[in-house]
Amino acid sequence: MADRSSRRIQRHRDQSGLPAGKTFATFDFDAAPGIRKPHLLSLAAGDDWIENGGNLLLFGQSGTGKTHAVAAIGHALIDTGRRVLFCSTTDMVQKLQSARRDLSLPAMLDKLDKFDLIVLDDLSYVRKDQVETSALFELIAHRYERHSLAITANQPFSAWDNVFPDPAMTVAAIDRLVHHSTIIEMNGESYRKRSAVARINAGDYDPPNGAPDRPS
Repeated sequence: MADRSSRRIQRHRDQSGLPAGKTFATFDFDAAPGIRKPHLLSLAAGDDWIENGGNLLLFGQSGTGKTHAVAAIGHALIDTGRRVLFCSTTDMVQKLQSARRDLSLPAMLDKLDKFDLIVLDDLSYVRKDQVETSALFELIAHRYERHSLAITANQPFSAWDNVFPDPAMTVAAIDRLVHHSTIIEMNGESYRKRSAVARINAGDYDPPNGAPDRPS
């Protein structure tokens, strides 16, 4: 019985699209000021917020750990037996658009209901002038108060008019996402920037050809 459960969990993990190495075991809480470890672990347990179709919104500049944090929560939720789907917002919008063109968008939205949580990474990289994003609103509206969404973004709500086709849709999307939501702000310095600076300071860095050497 235990083997069957383990195989099911592994199958769900393989199908989730979650980055394999981004778990709580590799998350640097010391580099994420303002983030309380017990809070993230309680979200990872699921319980009320998943059962009630609550949402999770993570804001912060690039490299501050948003994706790692939400992926770690996703992995932990799979361990509890829940279904999680992780994808970039751009990829999801493209799939929704394709389904709409094929007149199969309602069927796709229903199929996505099997996931307790859908993670949409990097919402801010989607632009309404590059893709038709109204289908994204349909996903948000379809899951409202039924199934959970987690979204990472490097821009505040005030900049989301760049994402949705018109201000009214932007307001409606934000209203549905914020209702029953947990909002986390990742305000630390970019992890990638800190790592690069640490390598430079340690002398473990070769500048590109033509670039000046690090000053002594």
